[in-house]
Amino acid sequence: MANSDPGALPIEPRRPSVADQIFDDMQRRILTLDLPPNTKVSEIEIARQANVSRQPVRDAFYRLSEQGFLNIRPQRATLVTQISARAIRESRFVRTALELETSRIACETFGHEDIAALDWIIEQQEEATVQDDPDRFHELDDALHAAICNRGGQGFAWKLIQLQKAHTDRVRYLSLAFAAKEAIDDHKAIVDGIRHHDIDACHAAVRRHLGRIQGQIAQIRAQHSAYFEPEDTP
Repeated sequence: MANSDPGALPIEPRRPSVADQIFDDMQRRILTLDLPPNTKVSEIEIARQANVSRQPVRDAFYRLSEQGFLNIRPQRATLVTQISARAIRESRFVRTALELETSRIACETFGHEDIAALDWIIEQQEEATVQDDPDRFHELDDALHAAICNRGGQGFAWKLIQLQKAHTDRVRYLSLAFAAKEAIDDHKAIVDGIRHHDIDACHAAVRRHLGRIQGQIAQIRAQHSAYFEPEDTP
């Protein structure tokens, strides 16, 4: 809500801490497979590269482990986790439940400005595809889902989704090589459902979109079996 006091000073956004910066950089490198599963990572080495003490690196490592990206083993090397098909199934269950509800709210409440914002994100995704920029595409993919939550007044739902989707994000990133157009088509269908206040059509599009991950796991696992937990089954 905007500040009602015209004389009040604007609140400056919090500047990211050193730990935030290290977390963001490592999360991006793990997501994009610059640090693939089973890669050893060292607090000492990361601290040396960033020219900082070990404490902010330790903080970043802990946050990454909480999201499922790192396996911190006492007295042993810290490893980038393998992708868990089980964790993806559990995340999809939670995410589907949340996004069906947030999309319902969007269908009931979104106006022209909200729809225009979603259309703009999809246009930018199409441009990222033309530019062959998977990092930007992935960022915009999250932006669309976040906008549906946030503009509907359910920003907490997106925060919950973010905590659940570490394993999913790596599969989604790898899938962009063959599934970017499908993702855009799904996004258009979701937004069209919201545009026309058609909850049933929107929900069908959400289920279709989030359900694609299962087939993508099988395809990616066939090409990169070492990325996945060996005892896991899709």
